[in-house]
Amino acid sequence: MDLIEKAKEVIEIERDALEQLKGYLDDEFLKVVEEILITPGRVIISGLGKSGIIGRKIAATFLSTGTPAAYLHPTEGAHGDLGAVMKGDIVLFISYSGENHELHDLLPTIHELGNKIIVMTGRPDSTLAKKSDFVLVTTIEQEADPNGLAPTASCASQMALGDALAIALELKRGFSRSDYARLHPGGTLGRQLLLKVSDLMHSGDDLPNVGIDATFKEALFELTNKRMGAVGIVGTQGDESGKLLGILTDGDLKRVLENAEGSISDLNAIPVIDIMIKTPRSARHDSPAFDTLKYMENLQISQLPVVDGDHKLVGMLRLLDLIGAGLR
Repeated sequence: MDLIEKAKEVIEIERDALEQLKGYLDDEFLKVVEEILITPGRVIISGLGKSGIIGRKIAATFLSTGTPAAYLHPTEGAHGDLGAVMKGDIVLFISYSGENHELHDLLPTIHELGNKIIVMTGRPDSTLAKKSDFVLVTTIEQEADPNGLAPTASCASQMALGDALAIALELKRGFSRSDYARLHPGGTLGRQLLLKVSDLMHSGDDLPNVGIDATFKEALFELTNKRMGAVGIVGTQGDESGKLLGILTDGDLKRVLENAEGSISDLNAIPVIDIMIKTPRSARHDSPAFDTLKYMENLQISQLPVVDGDHKLVGMLRLLDLIGAGLR
């Protein structure tokens, strides 16, 4: 047996099932989307076996894209957990045959509560379909299993229809990347969208800075003491007090030393204003950290002073800080 050819055949059968599924999308799908949108509660999803596994995945996708949802195991539901279904929820059953008695057992209580029922099934004439308010069809020509027994293509169809529902609801809700990040604060996208420069910058006693009237020696001491690779130069009088006026980096100080003429004592007395980089690039404290990472990488900057809305120096940010936060 050519297993590669057999594997390709499996993929083709499941692809054909998805093509068939596209033909079932009609006004009923739109009605389901609208009904979920006006539902004040959650989407309670229930299924048995492989359909139950798909149901868990659909519930998880709903949650991550802004639709409140929960999974209910039908057997546990019939033995007490049906209390999880509240008035105002809508129920989504997943059953290819539509004849699972475990799901049928839940119907009387759900109907008594007045909850609307959606069924995702391959048999729109089944008992479960007839007792539901909305029917989403997932009929397939064949399973990919050569014995025609293991749910394969039918699972692919259920999964795809669940994703289609989730994305349709996401679009109707106007669910944004920022909303997604808020629900995924521990993920890479969450860090990219939620982390601000202020979350990663060095500030307070860790912020290397000297006044505009400082000397080379004072700047060098601050640089080596704070070990940030740069020192911010700030104004000390009037409207310029605390404002970023310049910056000195390790590289700048090394070049001063290499080009110095005369004694070290003479060098130490050089005013910092004579050797600093004037009008340096900076980042706002409330800027997205991910955008600042790209900015620093594009300009090949290792350190960046951070300012507030009044252009006062409030922090120092290193490229290493951004990379270490997992923003790449």
